[in-house]
Amino acid sequence: MAVSTLSAASVRALPQRCRICGTEAEAAPVAICERCLGPLEPLYPAARLLPDRATIKAREPSLWRYREWLPFEGAPVHSLDTGFTPLVEAPRLAHRLGVARAWIKNDTVSHPSLSFKDRVVAIAINAAHAFGLGTLGCASTGNLANAVAAQAVRAGLEAWIFVPEDLEPEKILATAVYAPHLVRIRGHYDDVNRLCAQLADRFGWGIVNVNLRGYYGEGSKTMAFEITEQLGWRLPTAVVAPMAGGSLVTKLRKGFREFREAGLVEGDDPRLYGAQAAGCAPIVRLIERGEGGIVPEVPATIARSIAIGNPADGPFAAKAITDSGGWAEAVTDEELVEGIRILAETTGIFAETAGGVTVAAALALATRGHFGPNDEVVLCITGHGLKTTEAVRDVLAEAPVIAARVKEVAALVGSRGGAP
Repeated sequence: MAVSTLSAASVRALPQRCRICGTEAEAAPVAICERCLGPLEPLYPAARLLPDRATIKAREPSLWRYREWLPFEGAPVHSLDTGFTPLVEAPRLAHRLGVARAWIKNDTVSHPSLSFKDRVVAIAINAAHAFGLGTLGCASTGNLANAVAAQAVRAGLEAWIFVPEDLEPEKILATAVYAPHLVRIRGHYDDVNRLCAQLADRFGWGIVNVNLRGYYGEGSKTMAFEITEQLGWRLPTAVVAPMAGGSLVTKLRKGFREFREAGLVEGDDPRLYGAQAAGCAPIVRLIERGEGGIVPEVPATIARSIAIGNPADGPFAAKAITDSGGWAEAVTDEELVEGIRILAETTGIFAETAGGVTVAAALALATRGHFGPNDEVVLCITGHGLKTTEAVRDVLAEAPVIAARVKEVAALVGSRGGAP
């Protein structure tokens, strides 16, 4: 096992508890309950002191301003500048959705790698530090690979990153530039994930979404915390988010509840709506069936960042959505591409394919009557469009080429309905 040369004394990981049977476990790089094989999650001290609004507001603008709800004691060491991305009001999109107000939670500008995966890696890398692990790794459909590579190199850790062989070239490049050990695997994400589960045991690495998963997932809650604070310590009525493994939707519900239980916000929890591409939508189909478990699917969509055919948190995501009074929607590749364009043309935000799925799903949900005229809706946009430029390359108009002459510009203006 590779061990970090840094002292772990300043940050200590919390113990964990099984989400299924309640068995408690000591803090360790283990994500599965030995008793029932259920998933572990951090066990927070019941008597811990929680900050008030003023205390939180006075802290640095990063996800660590909410550190009492994150799975550590002591001071974090790595990725102290991650989080607190903008919440951007989108009146033109609100009009299209037929709602009172709409906002974009804009993780396309997340630091350092331009996706919400920076949040979960910031938590995982501190867990790795607490356990003295000197090698970080992941199974990824792209954004997580970028985040692990970037944050590992900043921390001086070795990184082993495994991705499906057909990943978008932009995401391969945006990982390779940090010089990790990057390996492409023949097969889908689920094949990569199974391999990484074996590697975590074989080499003792900190695979962020395998043996560090219980800690890693808590980073997603910070999106809910930020939305609440940025809305002036109140809750939206609805939130739409993309679903891959299902953790984000699950943790959004947990985050909103934790702030309400802490007395930081009042009112009803927002309805949660999950979005997937039709070519890989096992969580949507579970919700539509209303019973049973996840039926694995072979991904067939350009939205590779959320194309997980057998999502680990799928049942939890389905429960979070239905318990909140929400729903889920699957959209075609053509619809998600249009969603990317609509978001860009109405808000000035360029999203990757997962963002296109979220926008297209929100529009479909609005058409089906899931939103009302008094709703206040937040759309979680989780990655930058520069990561998946090939998705829109063939549907955008080619720019004309002209000479550097005023009369040629005037002709263009006239041809497009302007005054020449």
